[in-house]
Parts: sequence; structure tokens; C-alpha cells
Amino acid sequence: MKKEKKNIIIAVTGASGSIYAKVLFDKLIILKEQINNVGILISDNAKTVWKTELGDSSYKDYPFKFYNKLDFMAPFASGSSNYTSMIICPCSMGTLGRIASGISNDLTTRAADVVLKERRKLVIVARETPYNLIHIENMKKITEAGGIICPATPSFYSNPKTFNELALTVVDRVINLIELENNAYKWGDKHNK
Repeated sequence: MKKEKKNIIIAVTGASGSIYAKVLFDKLIILKEQINNVGILISDNAKTVWKTELGDSSYKDYPFKFYNKLDFMAPFASGSSNYTSMIICPCSMGTLGRIASGISNDLTTRAADVVLKERRKLVIVARETPYNLIHIENMKKITEAGGIICPATPSFYSNPKTFNELALTVVDRVINLIELENNAYKWGDKHNK
């Protein structure tokens, strides 16, 4: 039986870690046969951080549909849409706190609210260190509401050699969480050695 292609929302906030968003975008291009639509939300702060960390504005070069942060007419602003997964990568603690509190003051927080209320997949790639108790309590609230907190914590057992390969260890986990077929390193899998 052929799997239905996915409609995915990606939000990029102003947290440090633009490399995670770039590697995620690159991976979605590779997996395009499994994807129908990718809607992108990128905050003004995220654009600044991307330029600072990656030295360019290459997010503009991707063939995805970009939405304005206040475009409440976007399809995924409503539960009637067929967007089944949302990834916030990287996710600032401010965005995480607004989602945890049910504050839908922009399209990112509204889309996250919709995904949670419709019991769809919300994956938050939290990027902060260390966490304070408020951060942890907000993560707990989102987890209890059905979201998944996937910290931007890379793994090393695949022996990554570059920053992109290191970021990919997190991105591959995210891709698996939204249930796209992905040929990535898996612990104990002999074909990856």
C-alpha cells in the first residue's frame, strides 16, 4: 500500500542553531518524493541568526512556500487543513513558552496550537542551554499535550566529521519522528558501518 504524501509545516525561530534548519531543509529536498507540501515560517530574528551563523540568506533559495508570520489565512492556521506534522527547528524558549501557555499571537504559535488540538505531530527542536525550571515546566506541558521535545543534542556514535553531519544526527531523529522513510545511521545497524 502506497503511503500518502505528507504536508509539513516548518517553523524556524531566532534561537541559535540555524545549521539545524538548513540541514533539515536539505534533507526534505532529498525526501521530496514522500512530501506533498512544505510550508515555511521563518521569524525576523531567525533570518538575522541565519545570516550571523551561516553567513548568507540561503533559506530564500529553497523551493518551499514561505508564509508571513501573521498570515492567519495560511491553510495550517485551521484544523481543517491536512498538514499532519509541524517541526519547530530550532525553537527558542520564548516560542516554546507561548505554545505551552496557549498564546497564539502569530502563525507559528497558532499552527502549533492547531497541531496539538488535532492530535497531530508537533516536534520541537529546543535550542537552549542550560534549561531553567520555567523551560522544563513548559516542555512538560507541551509533552503532556502530545508534543515531542527533541533537543538539538547531537549524537556522536556515527562518527560525524563535519558540522553538517553533526547537525544531521538531530535532523535524522526529527525525520524519523514525523514518520518519513529515511536511510540514516541507526545504532547496531550493520549496513551503516
